[in-house]
Amino acid sequence: MPIPNMFIVYVSDAPTSARFYSDLFGMRPSFETPAFIAFDLAGGIQLALWKPRTDGFAPSRTSELCLTLDGGPEQIERQYQEWTGKGVEVVEKPHDEVFGRTFVVADPDGNLIRVAPVD
Repeated sequence: MPIPNMFIVYVSDAPTSARFYSDLFGMRPSFETPAFIAFDLAGGIQLALWKPRTDGFAPSRTSELCLTLDGGPEQIERQYQEWTGKGVEVVEKPHDEVFGRTFVVADPDGNLIRVAPVD
């Protein structure tokens, strides 16, 4: 049975967004074109940044990427301090949710990135 193996994030400038994600997550692209850049993640999964054509396709932002971390609330706070030190836009400061400590930042296009504890 086929399973999803790529997450696509729509961006306005793929190279700019690739630099943002490279810096944020400490990874390098595995595939690059001017409008589509992919990163290899664990388990054969990819994260792709795509600047789609503008002739009628208007993607909406209804989801978020999530980075789950071991180490409890202290690790969530350390990650928040590291990313805010890089000047990342904060959407939600660290707070407690039903699943634990979490926060949300945005990439240059407003796509959401949540940090949360491992379930």
